[in-house]
Amino acid sequence: MVNCTAVGVDIAKTVFQVHYVDQETGEIVNKPSKRAKFLEFFVNRAPCLIGMEACGGAHHWARQLTKMGHEVKLMAAEFVKAFNVRNKNDAADARAIWLAVQQPGKAVAIKAEMQQAMLALHRMREQLVKFRTMQINGLRGLLTEYGEVMSKGREKLNKEIPEVLGRIAERLPAVVVDTLREQWNGLAQLDEQVAQIERRMREWKKEDKAVKAISEIPGVGLLTATAAVAMIGDAKAFKSGREFAAWVGLVPKQTGSGGKVNLHGISKRGDTYLRTLLIHGARSVLTNAKEPGLWVEQMNKRRPKNVVIVALANKMARTRWAVLAHERSYQKDHVSVKPA
Repeated sequence: MVNCTAVGVDIAKTVFQVHYVDQETGEIVNKPSKRAKFLEFFVNRAPCLIGMEACGGAHHWARQLTKMGHEVKLMAAEFVKAFNVRNKNDAADARAIWLAVQQPGKAVAIKAEMQQAMLALHRMREQLVKFRTMQINGLRGLLTEYGEVMSKGREKLNKEIPEVLGRIAERLPAVVVDTLREQWNGLAQLDEQVAQIERRMREWKKEDKAVKAISEIPGVGLLTATAAVAMIGDAKAFKSGREFAAWVGLVPKQTGSGGKVNLHGISKRGDTYLRTLLIHGARSVLTNAKEPGLWVEQMNKRRPKNVVIVALANKMARTRWAVLAHERSYQKDHVSVKPA
């Protein structure tokens, strides 16, 4: 979109801040807008290039503005932060977004509602798993106060805790023992909630071609497949598999000066949840594969195990991108060739 008005929007819960320069008068406009009247401001305007931070609610507003014919560019908060050099307030943030949207840079893909719905399932499942872990650790800590040290592992906990509760019931008030037993029984309810969410993910997997396609890749299970498709958005927004791997944070961090570049550990940019799933998938392949392949075997001889795992996760991330971007099925022995 050429010669269009650039608009910076700092979104919030109730009051949005809008910053732009009027092309006719040259006036710098930086004013607040109520949430209820935000879309009305853009209804009768000529197509604009609208910049927003990729934060809570940004994808919803981006979809609405795109329907009106505007071009929306979502940007990472750290990219926008570089343009705010003074006070931190709504007006300054909107101006920083206005400056950032006019710079060349990788935009965050706008997610569809269905993709965000799947991510919502992942976030709720992740929250339940964390709460379940907290519950288990809390039980272990409380029982340790009475000299009952539990073995590691959920299965051993379930096996030992009835006997432990029976022993401490002889020494402690019934109200304490009954509460501990309720906390233990509550773990089964959390297990059922997690399982129910996973069943709903499997139903979505059967209907989505992209999820089914990358599920054929070794090391890609239900969680990784559904999370990857939902978070990537449009795979064609990335120029290559390497760009996607860099977006996930699976490439080395670089520092240097004077033409000398130093490589460090992975950058850890992008979504931590997706990167964790990719690395766990690679670890599963290395642990369970009977024939990991010549590339992995050679790397194992010269690099530490964790480095090999991350390198394999990087390679698998590129494979996922290729399957989604080119809309083709996974082929184990496929060799990519650059076009002439």
